Amino acid sequence: MNLQERLEFVKKGEEFLEYKREQLIQKIRNIWTDYKRQRRNFYNSLRECVRKLTQVYRDMGKEEFTLISKISEIQFKPEIDISFVKKIGIIIPRIDYQLQQEEQLPPYSFENTSPHLEELIVDLKKLFEDIIILAETEDVLLNYATNFRKVNRRINGLKNIFRPELKERIKKISNVLEEIERESFIRLKKTKEMLESNK
Repeated sequence: MNLQERLEFVKKGEEFLEYKREQLIQKIRNIWTDYKRQRRNFYNSLRECVRKLTQVYRDMGKEEFTLISKISEIQFKPEIDISFVKKIGIIIPRIDYQLQQEEQLPPYSFENTSPHLEELIVDLKKLFEDIIILAETEDVLLNYATNFRKVNRRINGLKNIFRPELKERIKKISNVLEEIERESFIRLKKTKEMLESNK
C-alpha cells in the first residue's frame, strides 16, 4: 500500500471513528436520562425501606425481627442469571433476578408482628429490583464512557500524529521526486546540447 493510499485509509478510519463517537454520545445522552430517573427511584425506595425498617424495629424489637429474618432466609431463594449482549461493539450485561418463595405462608405470625412488616418485605423486593436496574444502567454508562475515551484517543492519534506524519512523508518524497525530475531534465538538456555541439 503506497503512502497516498494509506493517507486515504487513515481519513476513512477517522470518519468511521467520528461516526462511532457520535453514536456513543447519542447513546450516553439517552441512557443518562434513564439513569437519573432510576437513581431517583432507587434512593426513594431506599428511603422508604429505611423508614419502614425503623418502624418495624420500634414495633417489634431487634431480636424478634432478627429471628423472622433468619427464618425468611430459609424460605426465600434468590436466583440470579447474568448474560451479556453486544451493542455497537460494547459488551452490556443483563441481570435477571428472581426471588423464589418456597413456602407460601409467611415465616411469622400476624398476631405479634408489626403491621409495617409486610409492607417492608414488598418494599425490599422493589429495592432489589431497583438496585439491579441501576447497576445494569451504571455499567452500561461506564462501558460507553470508556469506549468513548478510547475512540477519542484514536481519533486524536490519527488527526494529530499519524495523518501529519504521512503528509510529511508524502511531501518529502514529492520534493525528492521533483528534484530528481529537475536533475534529469537538466542532464537531458546538457546531453542534447553536447550532441548538437558535436555535430
